[in-house]
Amino acid sequence: MKQRIFIYLFIFSILLVLFQYVNSKRVYEDLTNRLDKKSERIEAFKDSLDVIQDMFLEVSHFNLDRNEDAISYFEDEGYNIDELIPYIKDELYKLNEGRGDHPIIPYGSSEGRKMMINTVKMLNHKWIIADFSDGEFWGEIFLTYEITEDKLLKFNLVESFLYPFD
Repeated sequence: MKQRIFIYLFIFSILLVLFQYVNSKRVYEDLTNRLDKKSERIEAFKDSLDVIQDMFLEVSHFNLDRNEDAISYFEDEGYNIDELIPYIKDELYKLNEGRGDHPIIPYGSSEGRKMMINTVKMLNHKWIIADFSDGEFWGEIFLTYEITEDKLLKFNLVESFLYPFD
């Protein structure tokens, strides 16, 4: 009788171990499959991130913030680039505040409106592009700028265009 109990316990133990083994193997394979799928997804995200990073570098190529030579030019002149860039943009935006026609934009505005510079992008230590509008008409301008020996900021309009309207 005791032998039978031991045999049943032995068989039960073997079945329990076998069940645990099969179950653990299924759990392991399931986790491995999930991890593989996540790894594939992570690789897809990395590929997408690489594409976006390449696009960002291409778009920001002509950008004063990323142009080491232009930054060095200003630093060699003794300017703090973190203060100078906002100052130049602010001075350009201040030209919007004057009465009458805009001093840089060579186009008249529609009735009761005023041409104003909306967005400014500093390309390097000499060039700026900007867009302007009066709410109805819009265009873009290409400017050069310089800081004189007297520390005065001078803008010079090089090129402009007004988008066609209906």
